[in-house]
Amino acid sequence: MRRVALLIETSREFGRGLLRGIARYNQEHEQWLTYCRPHGLGDMSYAWLRGWQGDGVLARITDRRMAASLAKLKVPIINLRAKLAGLPFPYVGVDNETISRMVAAHLLSRGFRHFGFCGYRRGYSAAGDRRCDAFLTHIQSTGYRADVCAASEPSFGQRERGSWRRELGLIARWIRDLPRPVAVMACTDDRGLQVLEACRQIGVAVPDEVAVIGVANDECLCSLSIPPMSSVDVNAEQIGYRAATLLDELLDSGRVPAKVLIEPRGVVCRRSTDVLAIEDQRVAAAIQYIRDHACERVYIEDVTKRVHLSRSALELRFKQAIGRTVGQEIQQTRIARAQQMLAENKLPIKQVAQRAGFRSVQYMTRVFRAMIQQTPAAYRRAKQA
Repeated sequence: MRRVALLIETSREFGRGLLRGIARYNQEHEQWLTYCRPHGLGDMSYAWLRGWQGDGVLARITDRRMAASLAKLKVPIINLRAKLAGLPFPYVGVDNETISRMVAAHLLSRGFRHFGFCGYRRGYSAAGDRRCDAFLTHIQSTGYRADVCAASEPSFGQRERGSWRRELGLIARWIRDLPRPVAVMACTDDRGLQVLEACRQIGVAVPDEVAVIGVANDECLCSLSIPPMSSVDVNAEQIGYRAATLLDELLDSGRVPAKVLIEPRGVVCRRSTDVLAIEDQRVAAAIQYIRDHACERVYIEDVTKRVHLSRSALELRFKQAIGRTVGQEIQQTRIARAQQMLAENKLPIKQVAQRAGFRSVQYMTRVFRAMIQQTPAAYRRAKQA
């Protein structure tokens, strides 16, 4: 039995998701004795490791001091936190570029034309910087721009009295100056809560004036907020499972990739972004009808009848409002539903196609490959591996 220390916080959903993935790996292989002490991120005392005779470590490394202490153990170590750059350990974590791309696509699909990113000061978090840069890139590629608010963030365990209030004031002043309606990506769910609180304090309506989405999908935090906050499910359990796999490979062969990035599961839409920021009311009504009925094999003619417009008139207004055709909106909605089912359950792909509104599994596969660059089967394997 290999002895493995788990230096992963148990206080938050992301850390617990990692631990669930590690536990699943260990249950399948039954070859580890794990050492794990409940703690919060940055709160753990790891002095007990000095006399520990173990084989490997899975750790969320919070600072250089912790990294130096772990290096002295001279055992294989896998790092699961991207806060620090240049560490000498293999890293497994979230694909931040894909996270930002998913958020940008989600907000653009809601019809927004003004955007913001609320993060931390530059250099505080390598992951946060990548999310910000990728979000700006994706938004700019569509011809729009995003304003950035980088509220300061003290180190974990060293928050000054009143710092939350000062950050809140900074965010509130930033929001007050944004054009509306605007969609804001928050770097984390924690920051998303601050954005929502700032909106509440200055009397800004969410999601009608400001839509807000976080990252990590901590269901406790997201459901505590008013309104409930949309977020990105970063697939923490799969990250933990893959990290455990790599640690065994490192113990066996001494060689693993320096970095492995896991794709997020997708956007979990809640009330904070459940809005259509489209001035053309008939286009907005058509999109809402499509999202409510696309999986019932709705056709373009059904949509035109619903909003009392000719097909040519509706197509022109769709292009002007959201840059897509009516047919593309229907297909995009069906594919999104298919992606959700493929990631979350074991239904046969034929049934997924039927429930998503496609006339055949072959047709769904053709559309899926064109839009996602994968077959439905390959997508499921990647999401459920």
